[in-house]
Amino acid sequence: MGASAEAIKAAYAAEVDHDRPVTQRHEVPTSYAAITHQWLTAVLCADIPGGAVTDFRFDERDDGSSNRRRIFLSYNDAARAAGLPATVFCKAAETLENRIVLGVSDTARAESDFYNLVRPGIDFEAPTPRFAKFDPDSFAYLIMMDDMAGKVHFPDERTTLTRNQAEALVTTLSSLHSRFYESPELGSATLPFKHWPVWWRDMMHGAPDFPDFCAKGVDAAAHVLPAGLVRRSSEIWDATERSVARHLDLPRTLIHSDVHLKNWYITPDDRLGLADWQLTTIGHWSRDFIFSTLTALTVEQRRAWLEDLLRLYIDLMAQKGVAKIDFDDALRNVRQQMFTAFAFWTITMRPTDDMPAMQPEHTTLEFLRRMGTAIDDYGALDAFD
Repeated sequence: MGASAEAIKAAYAAEVDHDRPVTQRHEVPTSYAAITHQWLTAVLCADIPGGAVTDFRFDERDDGSSNRRRIFLSYNDAARAAGLPATVFCKAAETLENRIVLGVSDTARAESDFYNLVRPGIDFEAPTPRFAKFDPDSFAYLIMMDDMAGKVHFPDERTTLTRNQAEALVTTLSSLHSRFYESPELGSATLPFKHWPVWWRDMMHGAPDFPDFCAKGVDAAAHVLPAGLVRRSSEIWDATERSVARHLDLPRTLIHSDVHLKNWYITPDDRLGLADWQLTTIGHWSRDFIFSTLTALTVEQRRAWLEDLLRLYIDLMAQKGVAKIDFDDALRNVRQQMFTAFAFWTITMRPTDDMPAMQPEHTTLEFLRRMGTAIDDYGALDAFD
């Protein structure tokens, strides 16, 4: 279970020097101001005899669920000769609000575990880490990875994917899900991730007003949602809880869990990679499939392509050794899994008092429009009968 908000607040208040400089590789900076030449050298030049970082500066902050910054780096001759990156991209939990969000949900630890334990063994597109660590005492964490700015395209709700790119998205998901499908390692020390229903239970325990703020988010977004869904809004939370419970009875694999369009990137050769692994959990693949396709596709694309993409996913999973998945069962599962994806964005629309602002409102409204329209199109509120 993640920590309580009270425990995180106490740890934050107890920090004698929030900007205390770090110098050793094993240390987790509690703020960006704590980063030093010595620490950067220890992290980046550990395998380069005589290599050193000689200078660095930060880009502007970009705050959301984590605190994000680029670091521009200069090196001595030995480090330059080794081809170290001129910039790295970092994610941290620097503010109290971010430590609460990432600590209560246990997502800072999960993302660190993904990059240390899972990333070395996968064959699909994902960021390359340089440092990934979570401090269970301070609840600080930092992920440092090679900067992909200018090398890949980061889509948002204004991006219209091609059919090939939509199929590449499904291909990436099938590579992740097939690799760990029903693996005996799930939940063990080698894949120490929470089962999705456990993650959800812990999140509800740590943020008991989550359902109320999701309801406020539905009200605030009502003008972009289908009238039929708004009329039945009192049924949404029950469907959300039932969608979580379904994972108890379905085959398990490793899932990303937060696969909205802005967590993807497009490579120059049109492969789709996945970033932001904070919510890595164990659950049924249908959550990832429907969350990604509902946010990545326009309403018109989703209406035209979704069932074809689902058939493609099933075929790819079979090619990778997973027993053939029945299409009707798969479609019923993806209809049911629309609701926790929807909840992630209604809470984004109206975050609780302990949560930072996570996305621009125009992004949130567009994703809610896409998801709400799909819930209505597919009669998802009736998918549990």
